Amino acid sequence: MRKTISPSTISPSRIDRRRFCKAITITAMSSGGLLRGLPAGPTKSDAYRLVAQTDRERILKAGALYLTQKPVTITSFRSDRSPGGVHDFFSQADYFWPNPKDPNGPYINRDGQSNPDNFNEHRKAMIALSIQMPALTSAWLLTGERRYGESACNHLRAWFISPETRMNPNLEFSQGVHGVSTGRSYGIIDTLHLVEVARAAGLIAAKFLRKEEMTALMGWFRDYLQWMKTSDKGQKERDALNNHAMCWALQAAEFARLIGDGETRSQVRRQYTDILLPNQLGADGSFPKELARTKPYSYSIFNFDVMASLCQSLKGVGQDLPTFKLSDGRGLCKAAEFLYPYLKDKSTWPYRKDVEHFDSLPVRSPGLLFAGLACEKPEYLSLWKIEDPDPTDREIIRNYPVRQPLLWV
Repeated sequence: MRKTISPSTISPSRIDRRRFCKAITITAMSSGGLLRGLPAGPTKSDAYRLVAQTDRERILKAGALYLTQKPVTITSFRSDRSPGGVHDFFSQADYFWPNPKDPNGPYINRDGQSNPDNFNEHRKAMIALSIQMPALTSAWLLTGERRYGESACNHLRAWFISPETRMNPNLEFSQGVHGVSTGRSYGIIDTLHLVEVARAAGLIAAKFLRKEEMTALMGWFRDYLQWMKTSDKGQKERDALNNHAMCWALQAAEFARLIGDGETRSQVRRQYTDILLPNQLGADGSFPKELARTKPYSYSIFNFDVMASLCQSLKGVGQDLPTFKLSDGRGLCKAAEFLYPYLKDKSTWPYRKDVEHFDSLPVRSPGLLFAGLACEKPEYLSLWKIEDPDPTDREIIRNYPVRQPLLWV
């Protein structure tokens, strides 16, 4: 019988890379035998094999389900509240409600409390895309079966190519507030759900789309990235002081990766090292601006996951960002060190509880995976493996940036 290495027996300060790789390989095998059906050899990294082993059954189950479902885009849902047309994405700001003192007047803010009467159908459609298309791509990666690849690319055709069903490449009408604004910069966070779609498209599109379809797909993401970088809403979101700027950066990094825009990826890297990391991460590894919110636990996890995904996205652009740290030690590893105990045991959380959805957390954190690999922490990987990878709480799903880590390692 193969002996399993317990993370508690490994000294984090003394572990070397060979032992670490051996540890994560044994971690993968200990959950269900050898890597049956997976490509072996030097073309697959230890990280890929770990994720593939952990998620194989989950991915194939999801892939089989989504093969039976046709793509649905925003053009299937119209709202008389939208100031835009049928191809324009529209959403309403989550935390704004009618004013009891002026029911027909401008909405007022109730931070952290989502208004259930908002129009959310466009957001739901995009979230469905973000769940289904990457899952189908992952199933294709695992099996090589063409049916998964074709189905994944049908989503790309519907959302970004077909004149009848495509979305316009901007978010001019996202997270508007009744009586206040038809759209706000904060709405750009809604397309966080396109990040993994773009990641998946980079792996699969060229294999299944025709030349003219590829041109249209790349054109869509080029136009949207340009809008993000040059519009007033995009620039305001880029310069936000909290998780919104981190989400803008992750989107820009992945959309630029898809279209081969190395200049933008370098710009985003500098944004992370010179602005986001110094201004958002505290000396103890916390995110003080997120701790000040009415949902400090969920926002801390969310910003950590987005930060870790951004570092993973920008691997290969200059110095390795997952291991990068400022002169005072602040970096991804410091952020993971702060949050890990509270992901492991939520009851030890020393700050106030979230006003909503606290009981639905934690779920599986992609940040734990990326930090566990980068910081050489097998205990992070062990916790990542047993956390719930498919949350059902709508609010948690809305703030979940990476659902298919197989596409990222």
